[in-house]
Amino acid sequence: MTDDRRTTVPVWTLATADTRVPALTEGESMTAERLAELRGVLAALADEPIVTLEVHPLPEKVDRGRGIRLDAVSPLAQHLSQFITRASRSSLTTARATASGENLYCMVVPAKVAAQFGRGLVRPMAPKGSTGGVYGTLVNSANGRIAAHATFVPVGGAAAAGTAGGAGATAGAVAAGGTALTVAAPLVLMAVAAGVSAHADHKRQQAIEHITELLEQLQQDKLDDEHSALNGCRAAIDKATAVLLDQGKLGVSLGLDSAVHTLDTALSRAEGRLAGWQGALDALPEGEPVELGTLTKAFPGIDEDGGTFRAHLELASLAIALKRRVAVVQAVEHAQGEPGNPFENFTGALRREQRSLDALESGIADVLVRLSALELARPSGRRPVFTNSEVDRLLRAAHRLHRLSDGAVADSRATDVAIEMARDKDGSVVVFPALPA
Repeated sequence: MTDDRRTTVPVWTLATADTRVPALTEGESMTAERLAELRGVLAALADEPIVTLEVHPLPEKVDRGRGIRLDAVSPLAQHLSQFITRASRSSLTTARATASGENLYCMVVPAKVAAQFGRGLVRPMAPKGSTGGVYGTLVNSANGRIAAHATFVPVGGAAAAGTAGGAGATAGAVAAGGTALTVAAPLVLMAVAAGVSAHADHKRQQAIEHITELLEQLQQDKLDDEHSALNGCRAAIDKATAVLLDQGKLGVSLGLDSAVHTLDTALSRAEGRLAGWQGALDALPEGEPVELGTLTKAFPGIDEDGGTFRAHLELASLAIALKRRVAVVQAVEHAQGEPGNPFENFTGALRREQRSLDALESGIADVLVRLSALELARPSGRRPVFTNSEVDRLLRAAHRLHRLSDGAVADSRATDVAIEMARDKDGSVVVFPALPA
């Protein structure tokens, strides 16, 4: 859905700690392109992470089912409500924009800062039945720009004095030799954590859909057991996420330890399978066509719509998605345990947790790219002529082989990350999956 309405959009610059930046022109309208340039300048010149927060009218149709719902007493909802109240007192533009109580807030984290989350944490998610689009309430799937038809107005001085949040820093106005920035580490931390967690859970849902379809065709008990074990981890991860977003403490009763053990086992299987695939590809004669029979021995079912190989790919994808969500939970716990600089602790914990996942995902992507580049040879045999069914099978297999790279995730370039939050009149918030802006 695209916000095509020409409207005034207040924009704040939020810091996660006291920092100094060049003075910005406050109150003058700007385009979406100019705002994007501003984010890049802020990220390059500031010593601490700086994000922008926009407030848009809430669209009539918003699919809240794909986000994480937080009630009005949750820390994120409270931080957002307090911020809105203070901002409205000091800015008539903000007061008018938020008067209805129902708005869509978009927090954009610059690429430089987003890179700290980990290389593979946020990537585009193609909607089912669509080509080239990504999920997002405000993002135009045609050009990737946020609310391109809106007029953005920078506003500042949102707070005079703040309150310490459970995540550590205070929310207040800082004017240290430059533009007054709102220090809102708890708000930024909670929004990023919820958006990234929602993104990882959506990847899990996509993998579950694919695996279910494949297992119905394969009817293999061992693969079904792997799928059930992984899917069984969701409840513990959901509970742990909810507890930490409420700034609670994780306990043994949540079952997160056993879920992590199951995930580690699944990831170990995925790494073993990846090593086998890499070895099989290395053994093929370089630059020569490969017979389909030779390929299917190492990659069972690769010439079919389903097949064991594709099921193994989806199981690996599911394990990675679940583990990434656990990484967010662990990072939030670490940041809340050391309140001195929660955002720095958060991003540091994420990086440590994700290195092995990035390597596994990159290895799988490389295998898919290498497979898609293979040329299939004619079946060996004494017959000079082949049947129509043999020719059709070879053509179908070649087509499926070349399309494998479509599912490869190899682009590691950092992009701005958008986190959208729908706020209702009662103060509750739905945080949607984070996505490249």
